[in-house]
Amino acid sequence: MKFAFDNSYARDLDGFYVQWKGDTVPEPRILLLNAELATELQLDADALDSDDGAAILVGAQAPEGAETLAMAYAGHQFGGFSPQLGDGRAILLGELIDRRGKRRDLHLKGSGRTPFSRGGDGKAVLGPVLREFLMGEAMHALGIPTTRALAAVTTGETVYRDTAKPGAVLARIAASHLRVGTFQFFAARGEHDQVRQLADYAIARHDPDLIGNDDRYLQFLRAVIRRQADLVAGWMQVGFVHGVMNTDNMTISGETIDYGPCAFIDDYDPATVFSSIDHAGRYAFGNQPNIAQWNLARLAETLIPLLDPDQDKAIEIATREIQQFPERYAKAWTDGASAKIGISGTQPGDRDLINALYAALSGQHLDFTLFFRHLADAATGDDDALLGLFDDATEITAWLATWRHRLTHEAVSAEDRRDAMNAVNPLYIPRNHLVEAALTAAEAGDMTPIATLLDVLRAPFTENPDHKEYARPAPRDFGPYKTFCGT
Repeated sequence: MKFAFDNSYARDLDGFYVQWKGDTVPEPRILLLNAELATELQLDADALDSDDGAAILVGAQAPEGAETLAMAYAGHQFGGFSPQLGDGRAILLGELIDRRGKRRDLHLKGSGRTPFSRGGDGKAVLGPVLREFLMGEAMHALGIPTTRALAAVTTGETVYRDTAKPGAVLARIAASHLRVGTFQFFAARGEHDQVRQLADYAIARHDPDLIGNDDRYLQFLRAVIRRQADLVAGWMQVGFVHGVMNTDNMTISGETIDYGPCAFIDDYDPATVFSSIDHAGRYAFGNQPNIAQWNLARLAETLIPLLDPDQDKAIEIATREIQQFPERYAKAWTDGASAKIGISGTQPGDRDLINALYAALSGQHLDFTLFFRHLADAATGDDDALLGLFDDATEITAWLATWRHRLTHEAVSAEDRRDAMNAVNPLYIPRNHLVEAALTAAEAGDMTPIATLLDVLRAPFTENPDHKEYARPAPRDFGPYKTFCGT
């Protein structure tokens, strides 16, 4: 089976990883294969969906050209710094060049212990692997930068967590696995030459237009800040809660990575937390922009020696850049929110209008996703479904009047506005009750609900009469929802 690997990380960053291979497992089997993604990566999907393909994608068999390795990185986890984390249950199998000429990592998650395992078993179990598969495909369809699953592969092992569970490996594709924590690993050791080497590699891979610029490290920091501001604004527009925004889970590429205790909000509440271990709400839905800025400050600290020979001046430069994050984020968020409510361009008062809307949603216990779909109907004069979401519609009724006055300033037909709003406001998201039902069925051996849910999530904006149940809110007795680290 041919994999046209071109492994720049292994070639250019000696000392930034440990060469390693995955465990041999008793019975590897492809459970889900992303054939569309395989084709994009110039891989033969039919050949991949085989016993040999399964052995490769669990890490038990290295194909020709692979240079399997575990990457080193550090990270702040819930605010506390760990100087050595690294790929504790994963390996980088290699890098592929896709049909558009883009370099993509092929990474195996759950492939066994590595020197970075810190006492863990290095394994993953089926439920979290399938959750990441679902979430990545949903985010991709929503237009939000993300890592994606090439395959979910069962291993034939029993892995023990709270109970005995089926083992699995996620074959994950990413623009790269460079993290804020990768820079922290070397900066914490005072290895500034390695930080420079890593920055030059990251620039070549993600910002090649900066190569050779005198201020390339400053421009690189700005680029990462921009990508992360845009990314988190995208999360906020669709109600996504990452759940574990540690610095080792923030990419340099601006892709969403490491779908552990993640979920989409049902009711609109900025304090929403899904992670079972986030007791203080550090990574709550509404706090995600603040955490992104905090994480980016940690990246900026690692680049201080590269920004200016004068440390005080370098700190001043880095501080100024980090202080630009709220403005950059606010613009991305306002642009996205404006599209969600059907306005284009900017006028004085638009941000106040948007903020007033979110204030009107707070405390109403209404479905966040359905509100915006019904708002599109309200753009054509049909308010019934929207007002029916509210226990008390007084505040939203007043807001609708202000909104409609704002719409008169744009020469757009009601029908065109509705269609434009529906093109950015999804009808189908990975609703928590549907995800749980599909995962429970899969663990019992029935993959039909997962396959159907994937099909629905890959067309999130287009209403399908056959998929009505996938747009409905969670049953009232679904209860508080908790998710767990574990992929």
